[in-house]
Amino acid sequence: MAAEPPVLPDSAEARRWAVEELAKPEYRDAAPSWLDTLWRNFLDWLQSLGGSSGDPAAVPSPVIALVIAAIIAAAIILARPRLNARARKARDVFESEASMSATDYRNRADAAAAAGKWGDAVVDRFRAVVRSAEARTVLDPQPGRTADEAARALSIPFNTESGRLLRAAAVFDGIRYGNRAAGRADYQEMTGLDSALDAMKPVPAGSAVRLP
Repeated sequence: MAAEPPVLPDSAEARRWAVEELAKPEYRDAAPSWLDTLWRNFLDWLQSLGGSSGDPAAVPSPVIALVIAAIIAAAIILARPRLNARARKARDVFESEASMSATDYRNRADAAAAAGKWGDAVVDRFRAVVRSAEARTVLDPQPGRTADEAARALSIPFNTESGRLLRAAAVFDGIRYGNRAAGRADYQEMTGLDSALDAMKPVPAGSAVRLP
């Protein structure tokens, strides 16, 4: 059987697709400020084409479709850095309680565990791990650090616990930003990791691997 040729929209359909696509909130919110006026003017121009009294055949439909496709592609490229930054910020280890210490997080985690709120308990215990490492100057405080970044950074000075650290980060993300359910075993594992790291002496940089 012969493959069907791709569907090529006419000029009206291409304009409608472009207006609907570029009107999505993610493009409007992520557009750099200097493009705001140009953005609105372009959307107005697209909409005005539909009500033009001129000959609609003056500009071939394929040309309009290609121009619109190129502009949508440019909009995605320009908006992506800010969209990625927004997504990255949403996965930060810490939220607004920047002044809380590792002990504060541990106490809050224990209280949540006592109430059977295992998800909250696991999340706060992981935060205690990261905050403890910062207090010990094993990690430099870094706004915007994700759980995975923290686990990989800690895997260097605590190389024997790298597997547990990466698993802990995955559990943190799954609970905090996904739909993963947590239980007593998850909390016990996170508590054990926290206690193990707290009792360990970090390996100096450059000496984690020794060749015979």
